[in-house]
Amino acid sequence: MTYVVTENCIKCKFTDCVDVCPVDCFREGPNCLVIDPDECIDCTLCVPECPAEAIFAEDDVPDSQRAFIPLNAELAKIWPTIAERKEPPVDADEWNNKPDKLKYLER
Repeated sequence: MTYVVTENCIKCKFTDCVDVCPVDCFREGPNCLVIDPDECIDCTLCVPECPAEAIFAEDDVPDSQRAFIPLNAELAKIWPTIAERKEPPVDADEWNNKPDKLKYLER
């Protein structure tokens, strides 16, 4: 099992989760993060650190967010590793918990 970053990360891109990851499995895109399923060791450390509550165990991903399982795997192959926390976008709090953000995903 791996962990999966879901829709609420889009345009929030809080990186608190990155600081606690012992294997640097996070990848950074223009406006969100993903987890590389081949690198994730299922340690669970990132889950409580995510202010957007956007990270789930693969088996616990809500049905409406299941498309993010293959999306994380796909984007992890092309996005670079992020290993240190960065400041979130200035409007991250405004985007937190907004629905239907997949259309805003920048590849």
